Amino acid sequence: MSAPLGVEGPAAPPRSNGELVFAEPWESRAFGMAVTLYETGVFTWPEFQSALVSRIAAWEASAVPAEPYPYYRLWLAALEDVLGGLCAVSTDEVTARAHALAQRPEGHDHRDQDDHLHHRY
Repeated sequence: MSAPLGVEGPAAPPRSNGELVFAEPWESRAFGMAVTLYETGVFTWPEFQSALVSRIAAWEASAVPAEPYPYYRLWLAALEDVLGGLCAVSTDEVTARAHALAQRPEGHDHRDQDDHLHHRY
């Protein structure tokens, strides 16, 4: 099973010459998490795509014209919405983990040896 990523419109991932484009390492990880969870049957692609389209529409309704389009922030928020809706992870867990990761020093792109023992994701 592979995610149907050939979609057009606002939910389509950014591409350059047909290749996916990620500006930061976390973007590719967020992308990979969603695709892997879909491929393992945690949620359906229409569920995820609907959540993503909803996030994009809400952003467009409130966006400042000069503000850059935060596609992967919306992608990650949609993933959180879907997982929260399935009770796979609570919003508090996501917030706590995101806060812990945000406190890591710049360039720290791997988990500590004991980190995997204390966190599910």
